[in-house]
Parts: sequence; structure tokens; C-alpha cells
Amino acid sequence: MTMLVENAIYYNDIKKVADSHLNWEKLKKKNILIAGATGMVGHALIDVLMYRNETYGDKCKVIALGRNMERAREIFGPYFENNLFHFVSCDINNEKLDLKNIDYIIHGASNTHPLMYAKEPVNTILTNVLGTKNLLDLAVENQTKRFVFLSSVEVYGENRGDTEKFSEAYCGYLNCNTLRAGYPEGKRLGEALCQAYIAEHNLDIVIPRLSRIYGPTMLWNDSKAISQFIKNGVNSEDIVLKSEGNQLYSYTYVVDAAKAILALLLEGEKGEAYNVSDENSEITLKDLAEHIACYAGKKVIFQLPEESERKGYSTATKALLNVEKIRTIGWNPDTEIKQGIEKTINVLKWKADK
Repeated sequence: MTMLVENAIYYNDIKKVADSHLNWEKLKKKNILIAGATGMVGHALIDVLMYRNETYGDKCKVIALGRNMERAREIFGPYFENNLFHFVSCDINNEKLDLKNIDYIIHGASNTHPLMYAKEPVNTILTNVLGTKNLLDLAVENQTKRFVFLSSVEVYGENRGDTEKFSEAYCGYLNCNTLRAGYPEGKRLGEALCQAYIAEHNLDIVIPRLSRIYGPTMLWNDSKAISQFIKNGVNSEDIVLKSEGNQLYSYTYVVDAAKAILALLLEGEKGEAYNVSDENSEITLKDLAEHIACYAGKKVIFQLPEESERKGYSTATKALLNVEKIRTIGWNPDTEIKQGIEKTINVLKWKADK
């Protein structure tokens, strides 16, 4: 069974994080639960931690939570034979989690792309609220050392025109009376729950607010614009752009995001939210599409979105993150957007040939 870490490009990215100067000593012989294990970010986090186990002998046990055992076996195959990896198939919204001796929890379970927001709006909200509560209760029961809640740039809503980049204190406009609001409002309430558990149960929690994430661990059914463009590039197809493409967003390569999450797990301040974004990866959708089309030897085609797609789209036209705060703990991204796109396409083409 082929794993992404068998690809030299992706392997070297994972190795670079695992070899970085983080305070890994805190994780040695500890049990780390990762919810959303088969998602884009969870996948990369697990690869880093398992590399650490194999190369440095950290003996850190990874408890991976996800809904789909079949998908997990496709992604993590050989890890299932490793006693430092344990996959639990469950729905965090509906099941009481009877897990013991959990030292750290990283909660990355969530619908994270527009089509799912439109098709499963209730589940999108509940995973960020009820699912978060269930994991927080598990953290209380286990007296975990730290809980990490993966939030999103979406919590800032729309830029009101009064700032160039969103700082962690910014609060933009968000129309809560729409279908699309389920995801950002769910993330906002998830953050509020975290603060409530800090106050009431003295949990140690830190909150990374992730920009738009992309990379070779993306799921093939991901309907985000950048993921659609990447799939077009992998398949040597014209790039389909379903707007004028003037939206200006911050992006982060998935392995850089994993490094940021681990840095915050180990060094972030209790109760604080931190923007995670690459300042060298701020680009309009049109320029992004054109770069991928050029790299694939194709062209950009403009096309109106279907109604089901449009309902899940963000209405934000400019969403850039200020990353001064996370710089204070020493995090720096390694892969800017154009390089990251090319890496992603090359890795996914390699995977398709296996």
C-alpha cells in the first residue's frame, strides 16, 4: 500500500518539520489524540509524529480519530502495524469517547469545504460545537496537558475596509442568517466553548486560526477553489474559475500549517488565538488559477457556479492574516504558494501513477 511519505518531495517536507528545533521533549512517551485524522492537516500531523517515532525514538503514541476506517487504512496503511499508532473509528458528535491517559488533544475534525457546507449544514455546525464539547469533556476527564482547537480565518467574516490584514483582535462582518454562516459561526462558538472550559475547568487550550490550507494531503472530493484548480492541474485540464477571480486570500502549505500547530501545542500561550498564514502566499484567485494553468500547460476558463456550489462559497473578497503574533514563538513557513502548488501537483501526479 503506497503512502505519501514514500514520495521524496513530501517526505523531505515532513522530515524538515520533524528535524526542526521544537521542544519535542514534551511529547516523548506521551499520548496525543488527533481528531480529524484523515483530513488534510491531520494527515500531515500524523506523518510528522510517526517520523519522529521512527527516527528519534520519541515513543509518542498517536490516537487518530476519524469516521472512515477504510479511508484511514488507505492513508495510513503500514502505521496500523505499529503499536504507537491507534485508529479509532467514531463520530465525535454522537459518541461518548471512552479513552484514557490522553496527554494532548488536537481537534481538527470539521467539514472544511464549500460543497459540504451546503450539503451537510447541520453536521458542519455540530462538529464545531457538539463535537468540540465532547472532546473538551474528554480533555477534562483525562486532565490533558493541552488542548488545541483548530479554528479558521473564517471567524473574521468580511473585511469592513478598516484594516489591511486581520489581527487576532479583529471582528469583521458576518451575516449569521445564511446557510453559509454555519461554518464560521460554528468555529466562533467552538472558540467560545474553549474559553468557557478554560474558565470553568482550568483546561490549557490554544487556538490556531488557519488561513486557507492546501497541499498533497488534500482529499480528492475537496471543493475549495484552490483544490479544484490543483485537480485540474494534476489531470492536465484547463482551470475552471467560477468568478472574476479578484478575491485576495492568504494561504499556507499544509506541512507549514502542521509545523505551526505543533509549535503552538508546545510553545503557545494558554487561552490565546494565533493566526497561521504565509505572508509570501497572498494571492488572488485569478493569479492562482493562471499559475496552475501555466504550470500544467493549460488555460483558464471562466464559468458560473452551480447553485449548490454558490451556497457554500465565501462572500469575503479580501482575507489576509496578520502573523506578527505567531512570529513571537519562532514559527516561519518554508514553502511559498507557487512552490507549494508545484510540489502538490507533482506529488499527486506521482500518487495517481501508483
